[in-house]
Amino acid sequence: MCSHVTPCPDVTSDARDLAAVVRSHPEQGWSLLCNGVVLFDDDGELLPDGRAIAHPHTWLAPELVSA
Repeated sequence: MCSHVTPCPDVTSDARDLAAVVRSHPEQGWSLLCNGVVLFDDDGELLPDGRAIAHPHTWLAPELVSA
C-alpha cells in the first residue's frame, strides 16, 4: 500500500501508527495513515480489515521533588 522510499510500518507491526498521514480530519478526530489504518484522537485505531484496536493510557502522576 505504501510507496515511499522507506516504507511505512505494516499494519501487523506494533509501530503501525507511525505511518505517514495521507488524510487528516482533526475537526472529526481522525487521520488516515498510509498503511490503511484510521487513527483516532483518543488513540484508538481501525485496521483495514475492520478490526478495532483500543489503546488505553496509563496516566502517571509526576514525581514529587523534595526540596
